[in-house]
Amino acid sequence: MRYYFCLLAFVFFSVTAANSQATPEVPPQSPEVLTPDAEPKHKADENTGMTLEAMVAIVQAIDEEAEVRGSAMQLTISDVKVTVITDPENNRMRAFVPIQSLDGVNQQLLYRMLQANFDSALDARYAIAKEHILSVFIHPLKELKKDQFIEGLGQVVNLVKTYGTAFTSGGMTFGGGDSRNLHRKLIDELLKKGEQI
Repeated sequence: MRYYFCLLAFVFFSVTAANSQATPEVPPQSPEVLTPDAEPKHKADENTGMTLEAMVAIVQAIDEEAEVRGSAMQLTISDVKVTVITDPENNRMRAFVPIQSLDGVNQQLLYRMLQANFDSALDARYAIAKEHILSVFIHPLKELKKDQFIEGLGQVVNLVKTYGTAFTSGGMTFGGGDSRNLHRKLIDELLKKGEQI
């Protein structure tokens, strides 16, 4: 119950902090659930870019039991609940997972996360918001490609799973940094699920 409350708090924070000029509302408690359309108009392509409908189709291809509420959705990947918030009006999206409270987190751990943000976190990042450590992927919505979105989700989950150990998103390691371990398997599995879309 405590975890769910924290998750709702992060959803609220993410939506209100998405753009300093326009503050979208928190998704309503019982909105109409979006259902992906098989029509090509919902596919992300070079002309229209990523849309909310296309993103819903991708999320539901990855997790058939994903919850979609307005512009927000939650799916489970490798036993990790990932929240995705979109703001089509301001062309933004973010996918995130709260990892732990800042209580008891020392300077050495924070230092290690900043190292990982340079060379092994790649497109996902460790971040701090509302006194919690998060794993987050943030990108302009329209410019987001299908495979980028899927890889971003996988990287967010990998950062959660390797927090405190390898601190890696699972992609390549950027040269010149301090991290070396690779965790690519999860991302490849997610990309395979996305091939049908």
